[in-house]
Amino acid sequence: MADLDDFKIFEHLHSAGVPLRASARFGDGVAAALWERDEHVFQRYETPDHHTLSLYVDGGTGIRRLAGERLRIGDHAGPGSLCVMPAEVTSDWSVDGPVRLFHFYIPRVVFNRAVVETLDLDPARVSLRDESFLRDPVLEGMIRSAMLALSWNDPAERVALTHAGRALIAYMAARLTDRGARALPAMGGLTPRVVARLRAFIEANLERALSIDDLAAVADLSPFHFARAFKATLGEPPHAYVQSRRIERAKTLLRADRLPLAEIALLCGFASQSHFTARFRQATGQTPGRYAREGGGLVSDVFL
Repeated sequence: MADLDDFKIFEHLHSAGVPLRASARFGDGVAAALWERDEHVFQRYETPDHHTLSLYVDGGTGIRRLAGERLRIGDHAGPGSLCVMPAEVTSDWSVDGPVRLFHFYIPRVVFNRAVVETLDLDPARVSLRDESFLRDPVLEGMIRSAMLALSWNDPAERVALTHAGRALIAYMAARLTDRGARALPAMGGLTPRVVARLRAFIEANLERALSIDDLAAVADLSPFHFARAFKATLGEPPHAYVQSRRIERAKTLLRADRLPLAEIALLCGFASQSHFTARFRQATGQTPGRYAREGGGLVSDVFL
């Protein structure tokens, strides 16, 4: 798990001994944490220097937002509730009972860049709204399927996580700010020369934890515009393409080399043999061992 004490809300919960189940940095300065608590306590987040998006993954029906001396009842508190806590806004909370809590921490400079890219507006004229117990099925679904469902510290998932993080921030900029979003101008795809350069870079670095930032730098585009242009050109998002190339490399190694599956997993950018096996089965319908046997590979049964 990553140390995120430079984020004020994380540091507050961490120093208070709230059980931390997972934490990670997703690139570009953003980070996430998964907390699990069951207590009765008053809590204040005082002027954080970053934005925070929170989702009550499970529980949370006993949590209330306090407004001054009065209790502001959240009719929708509980699983699926979302809270948006902007930077510099102090908030007081009454916590009562169990909750499994997802936090997404966003530096202001990162959010401001998303405002420019998504809304084409001056960030000084756009502010993130302070929302408590918001219900947004799209935002909740993005978090559950594109972030909570992945292994945060697995290098093979890094492209998908950084892409999901950028999508979350773009959505927040478009839907949760005090200015209406303007349509983003259509953008063309990548040139054949850039596509060739990207393909070569990806093939040469499949064993690495590639991020959207890495790929965007090769294309000389902003990460947000790169992701749009990549999908427009190749028909799938960057993380899906990288994952498919990892699987294809694995197939080649399984057919040709007498290597332990754990070593093949590492050569293809997977953090462990078990994660490699799960992703390979998902993509092909077979375990790597069965594929090696049926494909004529020489992987020893010791490694299957």
